[in-house]
Amino acid sequence: MSDSDTTGTTTSKAGPRDSSAPATVLAPLDGRLADLVDLYEDLHRHPELAFQETRTAAEAARRLTACGYDVTTGIAGTGVAGVLRNGPGPVVLLRADMDALPVAENSGLDYASTVPGRMHACGHDVHVTCLLGAADLLAAGRDHWSGTLIALFQPAEEAGNGARAMLDAGLYSEGLVPTPDVVLAQHVAPLGAGLIAYCPGPCMAAADSLKITFHGTGGHGSRPETTIDPILMAASFVQRVQSVVAREIAPKDQAVVTVGSFHAGDSANVIPDRAVVRLSVRTFDETVRTTVLAAIDRIARAEATASGADRAPETEVLDSFPVTVNDSTILQDVNEQFTELFGEQRLFPYAPATGSEDAGLLATAAGAPLYYWWLGGWDPEEFHTAVAAGRLAQDIPSNHSPRFVPVVRPTLTMGVEALTAAALNRLGARGRR
Repeated sequence: MSDSDTTGTTTSKAGPRDSSAPATVLAPLDGRLADLVDLYEDLHRHPELAFQETRTAAEAARRLTACGYDVTTGIAGTGVAGVLRNGPGPVVLLRADMDALPVAENSGLDYASTVPGRMHACGHDVHVTCLLGAADLLAAGRDHWSGTLIALFQPAEEAGNGARAMLDAGLYSEGLVPTPDVVLAQHVAPLGAGLIAYCPGPCMAAADSLKITFHGTGGHGSRPETTIDPILMAASFVQRVQSVVAREIAPKDQAVVTVGSFHAGDSANVIPDRAVVRLSVRTFDETVRTTVLAAIDRIARAEATASGADRAPETEVLDSFPVTVNDSTILQDVNEQFTELFGEQRLFPYAPATGSEDAGLLATAAGAPLYYWWLGGWDPEEFHTAVAAGRLAQDIPSNHSPRFVPVVRPTLTMGVEALTAAALNRLGARGRR
């Protein structure tokens, strides 16, 4: 395990490394790229939702086994882990998420999703392909590193509970894989392909999704005085809850409260007996998170009281992601490797994103540092044109869009290279035999 100082920044470093290893280990990539493109397009055609990734998991397990990894399948249902022990040295975990989204694709590609209403709209097919490519290269190039490599294929990132489910299934506690010394992961993003973006410290927000049920007394729409209207109650809540960020959170702090769903009643002349609101909360600080969640609960209860409701609202936590925190020392060390490989112009810092991830749980549970970076995936010319015109948000589809499909090249090449180089940066040197 790596020791940490009081700021959570790792103070230890990996052992001596072979400076020629990245170029040597990556040399066979060109010859393997056609197979990886076929794999990516196949995964994109066959998206699978959270905890249903059986086809994807089977292909990951098959390829890892062929590369010589000790493979464990069925972790938390569909999770897969491959372990390659290669002498003494650090234990490095590379993670990819596998699940798709309930989104109907609108890309027009000849390898578009063949499953109605489902799509790899967040690029997890890219993640799986890149990790399998890196796992293959690292296995073939094991003469150039020492240590233990874990290739982890995680289910249900979109549901927010895939990493936790794997941990609860005994990922570390039952020895399904060795406890890692570092966790590395990447996520494809609507940035120019060939770019890597990074953020030291807190890089992605904590996220809490809530379902709040307001209870009233239903009745005929012509006699509202005989009812306690949950629609009015919930509508007042929706309006008032927007004041939490505007009036209860300091401008220097970041928080987002979004109401994404409101459902009540089925008829124009019937007042229902309940209304259901679903909302998402994003924060970067635990104190801010506590403040926002407490304010939401307080406002919901107050609106029910103001309406004369007989029952308090019921709040259900649908999912919860922790803040994703990058270890600054590991980030700097790996970025030096990226700079040597790609050039300084390919790397740039970004502000913390209000999206959320559960990869950090894999690091926290191990007491290990994390480095999680963004991999550019959009057509570079289109991206730079949109940036120059100030139309990035309008012209470049974001993750979860039905049009979010990364360009195959150089996205896959860069993704495989980045994972491979990052792993070699943290593993020990072995030298040529």
